[in-house]
Amino acid sequence: MFESAEIGHAIDKDTYREQAPRLREALLDAQYELKERGDFPLVILIHGFDGAGRGETMNLINEWLDPRLVRTVAFDAPNDEARARPWMWRYWNALPGKGRIGMFFGSYYSDILFDRVERRIDRDAGDRRLFDSLRFERMLAADGAMVIKFWFHLSKDAQKKRLKELEKDPLTAWRVSDADWANHAQYDRIRKVAEHMLRLTNTSFSPWVVVEGGDANYRNLTVAQTILTALRDRLAAEGALLPRVDVPALTPPLDGRLLLDTLTLDQKLDKDVYQKRLAELQGRLSLLTRHPKFAGHSLVLVFEGNDAAGKGGTIRRITQALDARRYRVVPVAAPTDEEAAQPWLWRFWRHVPGRGGITLFDRSWYGRVLVERVEGFADEGDWMRAYYEINDFEHQLVEEGAIVLKFWLAIGEDEQLERFKAREATGFKRYKITDEDWRNRAKWQDYKLAVCDMIDRTSTDKAPWHLVEANNKYFARIKVLETLCHALAERLDA
Repeated sequence: MFESAEIGHAIDKDTYREQAPRLREALLDAQYELKERGDFPLVILIHGFDGAGRGETMNLINEWLDPRLVRTVAFDAPNDEARARPWMWRYWNALPGKGRIGMFFGSYYSDILFDRVERRIDRDAGDRRLFDSLRFERMLAADGAMVIKFWFHLSKDAQKKRLKELEKDPLTAWRVSDADWANHAQYDRIRKVAEHMLRLTNTSFSPWVVVEGGDANYRNLTVAQTILTALRDRLAAEGALLPRVDVPALTPPLDGRLLLDTLTLDQKLDKDVYQKRLAELQGRLSLLTRHPKFAGHSLVLVFEGNDAAGKGGTIRRITQALDARRYRVVPVAAPTDEEAAQPWLWRFWRHVPGRGGITLFDRSWYGRVLVERVEGFADEGDWMRAYYEINDFEHQLVEEGAIVLKFWLAIGEDEQLERFKAREATGFKRYKITDEDWRNRAKWQDYKLAVCDMIDRTSTDKAPWHLVEANNKYFARIKVLETLCHALAERLDA
């Protein structure tokens, strides 16, 4: 894949002086048009061999652009905060918003490349991570993001010559480290692994661009022109980077029988038994979350359910048993402007807990396949692909040690009406009932169908759904706590 980047590409000084100002102006114009449009971000990944001019060229491009609209992030070895979370967490958090440009010096590909070169992972594990990366990039593209990946290349001899030149000049000697020479000693292995990596991850929605790095004029103009052409083409095009694909409509069961219809919602549990059992389970939960083995895990709890099903009350009974320093409750409503400018899963990735931590989501990413589906806030193609993206997200959490538990609290239509009226009649509960709750109630059957589709498509062995009969709040709270304690005990062997 690198043959054409080893033939001595070069641009003379006169040609560079003539082309650079026009290219700089055009690139800046395109950047401002991107800002004005504000409907997609540009993500630029920068990789390549030491000495190939990655830093110099991208610093120049940064100078040509308006730096206020560019987010530049250099990724080195992960810090403690990143190591405590799934490996893609820090890359999700660095994404630029719509209308902005993000430059990543190094990325998830650096992790994979050098883990393979240093033999910390084998080829199969490396390929699995490459496919994780492709799924990530496909999600970005489906949400409208534009991704360009640069590989700055030098032949082995050219790299050695370049490192010696830099080392010889007192003004640039600081750029050459022992690590650069150590990498040069492994040039052949790095090249082999990199070629395999580029081959597997060069796609229409996130292509690799290989740039010969020996001549500064050539690489500067090549990178700038590549970015400009890609931006212009995208700005002139309609719609997202990935073409919209018509999807078959979901067909309700022909007999009209749905999973939620099989639940016996009116379960019995009196207050005295509830209070005794609640104390027992809260004590058990407190011990489990302080178990030494829990430090190697995180806990992600998802609470969904009908409006007024008792999610908040259930969450409070759980947090009463937890160390306040180790948990966070994240209430999920309509996205803020900042969140709407990012891929839709971004706002959930940012709240992923580290090892030893707990996050409780009061509503969650499932809004994409529930309220956004039913109310038409997402088109069918978007919420249909969300099932896959959700399963992939939860799979990544579990693979990195998270314990993911998802609860659907179900109440009947008549029970909901009684609770709505009670909230309206109680002064300190009136804030809990809104016009939106009444509008959602009018679409009861649509939501029921969406919930059953959601459970069928996202209840997996790694992150199963737990259906909770919640007409009796006492019963619901105890069932959730029993399920939670059982899952923790099973994972911790406690």
